[in-house]
Amino acid sequence: MRWKYDPPYDLYNFRPEENKNTLRYLSDPANMVYGIRTGGGELIGFCSFGQDAQVPGGNYDADALDIGLGLRPDLTGMGRGPAVIGEVLAFAGRKYRPARFRVTIASFNSRARKAWEKAGFAAEEEFSSEGDGRKFKILVKRA
Repeated sequence: MRWKYDPPYDLYNFRPEENKNTLRYLSDPANMVYGIRTGGGELIGFCSFGQDAQVPGGNYDADALDIGLGLRPDLTGMGRGPAVIGEVLAFAGRKYRPARFRVTIASFNSRARKAWEKAGFAAEEEFSSEGDGRKFKILVKRA
């Protein structure tokens, strides 16, 4: 993927040296990753469900469907998040029928946190990721 986020959002960048493996991973249906497209077919983001959306170090013991979401870098910070989140939740609700939804967000990412809170999510936990120790928040919502 050629998407490139500016700091501090660059933690979401895919590494060019891993592009072949990344594309293979993203296109494998077993990994529960889906493209998000406009009505005209333009790719504007992706979402993932399950383990792919978890960050090592968080407590994922409670029953919930984990959601990962990425918007194309040139579309971030423009207020589109709540609408995209609404579509992702509708899709996930139909496909997986969870009792609760859960999302893990980098603590510094106030844009994402505000968008998920507008969608009805509330913070449940903050933790440091395994490996680099970055802070993340887990937010949840009843389905």
